[in-house]
Amino acid sequence: MNKFLLIWKTKDLRSKILIVLGLLLVTRVLASVPIPGIDASNLKNLFQQSQFLGLLNIFSGGGLTNFSIAMMGVGPYITASIIMQLLTIIVPSFAEMQKEGGEAGRAQINMYTRYLTIPLAILQGFGTIRLLQNQGGGAILGVFTPFQWFLTLLSVTAGTLFLMWLGEIMSEYDIGNGVSLIIFAGIVAQLPSSVSFLRGWYEPDKLPVMLAFGAVILIVIAGVVLVTEAQRNVPIAYAKRVRGNRLFGGVDTHLPLRLNQAGVIPIIFAISVMLFPAMIAQFFVNAKSAFLADNAQRVINLFSSQGWFYGATYFVLIMAFTYFYTAVVFNPVEIAENVQRNGGFVPGLRPGAQTADFLARVLNRITLAGAFFLALIAILPLIMQNLTGAQALTFGGTSLLIAVAVVIEVIKKIDAQLTMHDYEGF
Repeated sequence: MNKFLLIWKTKDLRSKILIVLGLLLVTRVLASVPIPGIDASNLKNLFQQSQFLGLLNIFSGGGLTNFSIAMMGVGPYITASIIMQLLTIIVPSFAEMQKEGGEAGRAQINMYTRYLTIPLAILQGFGTIRLLQNQGGGAILGVFTPFQWFLTLLSVTAGTLFLMWLGEIMSEYDIGNGVSLIIFAGIVAQLPSSVSFLRGWYEPDKLPVMLAFGAVILIVIAGVVLVTEAQRNVPIAYAKRVRGNRLFGGVDTHLPLRLNQAGVIPIIFAISVMLFPAMIAQFFVNAKSAFLADNAQRVINLFSSQGWFYGATYFVLIMAFTYFYTAVVFNPVEIAENVQRNGGFVPGLRPGAQTADFLARVLNRITLAGAFFLALIAILPLIMQNLTGAQALTFGGTSLLIAVAVVIEVIKKIDAQLTMHDYEGF
């Protein structure tokens, strides 16, 4: 309550939070606006019967069950971000633009990401609709005319671009990552329907299964908090220096290396990649070549069945993206140079290349533990489903990973701003 009072007293922080909440409300309204000419009121039953479609709906921010103009959520924008970040590693010109271009270079890459979002939104929109029709929604959605295809793809592309714009505005207020907040709002919006589903699903003989799932939820929350908060402190010493008539330095401090530097981004990236093959395969389901059509259907079944292949691929992708994004946000060479520039050093190591190698080695080891734990928690509901034979809850596993990590990130951002105001004086 004391912290809430401090937030309320801090006028600019209070305004930022209210504006972000207002923008999140706009995204929820957008998720309820249906695409013109489509009656998809019966789609909710289809999503309750398929866990894969439920995951797709969560990632879209809950707009898919309503077949709304925001049915794709920020998925195409995330996919475009993954592609651009891969290009900055592979293509030398993009790498130079990011490293040496400064703020202008990053703005240029962001512009390319927005441009790439448009064709990806059209592609993923078509793939998602075809996926819904093949999964049993054909009787509900019907057969689209060319004009309906044009209107629908135009609507979902506009909805994605509008959500992308809202997410970037939210990020500017420094309360949290805008894209993560939009996905978080979609997860929280599904909570009432999940509770209602549990009430209808409950029977006395299913009580042990429900208690087991409740225990999994608590383990996931505790695990995400543990992984997010854990850090390895690397000792840093500063030599004494004389400037004029004053003595500086001689201080021992530490450099905190978080166990999970990437936060919730690897999970969002992994989901985006897991959903993409099934969408692409929809283009070839009705191909004239029997070989191509059969393999496309096989890909759809593999990525929709929630079986061992799905779980293993999901596990590997989360680990890979954790390492990938950690390499993007944390550069040991730059950190070592900054420490050396300020007169610091790691005891027992030479400043510069030796310190950078040490930081890279420590970071790789702790990231392995963090990535493994994060991936294990993500597939825990699938393990429980195979052990108990019961369907995993809609609000669990991946949803909790994203929700808890986003809440922790928001709390840290607000605490940082409160600390800054505390220095200035309330």
